[in-house]
Amino acid sequence: MNVPQLAERRISLPAARDEEVAGDLAVPAAAAGIVVFAHGSGSSRHSPRNRSVAATLQAAGFATLLFDLLTPSEERRDERTAELRFDIAFLAARLRLVLAWLRGQDDVARLPVGLFGASTGAAAALVAAAGDASVRAVVSRGGRPDLAGSLERVTAPTLFLVGSLDADVLDLNRRAFDRLAAPDKELVVVPGAGHLFEEPGTLEAVARHASDWFERWLAPV
Repeated sequence: MNVPQLAERRISLPAARDEEVAGDLAVPAAAAGIVVFAHGSGSSRHSPRNRSVAATLQAAGFATLLFDLLTPSEERRDERTAELRFDIAFLAARLRLVLAWLRGQDDVARLPVGLFGASTGAAAALVAAAGDASVRAVVSRGGRPDLAGSLERVTAPTLFLVGSLDADVLDLNRRAFDRLAAPDKELVVVPGAGHLFEEPGTLEAVARHASDWFERWLAPV
């Protein structure tokens, strides 16, 4: 596979109390769309799993943005209390802030937007997508869509990816899938995968499914 040349830059967005959140933006030439990542509880933009999926999407011609949902002081607070990582409304508001910033960037403003969320970040992605026509597709990896609370308002094409060995989360995803309003939706069970998709070949399967989904809905032929 020929990997497109990437224009990469570090970004900083004003967030709260004179603090910023950091992100890594990668834009291939002639990008077909942009995928914004929302990491899971207790993670960051440096998540090796999300970065691996992002590399596959970049090779497929998609721009990617991985960013920290929390400011440095919020991260320190969350390390002590673990409260912000489960505050889905707060995380979704932070994600909406990033989406608004993207609309003001000349190199990506016109690109169709997809969201890729993991764990609690998937719930935040679904809340952010609800009622936001700029979000054209959503992918959840080992997500907690049951925490979203707005599934009846999500109309963007949505893909749930869950490991077959992640029994409790799989059950939660099946229940949430039934409530999801999106007319185009799929739930894919990845064989032999646990919650973190650490088993051989399982993360690669996630990346393939995600790439196919975004190619279908962000860059239709």
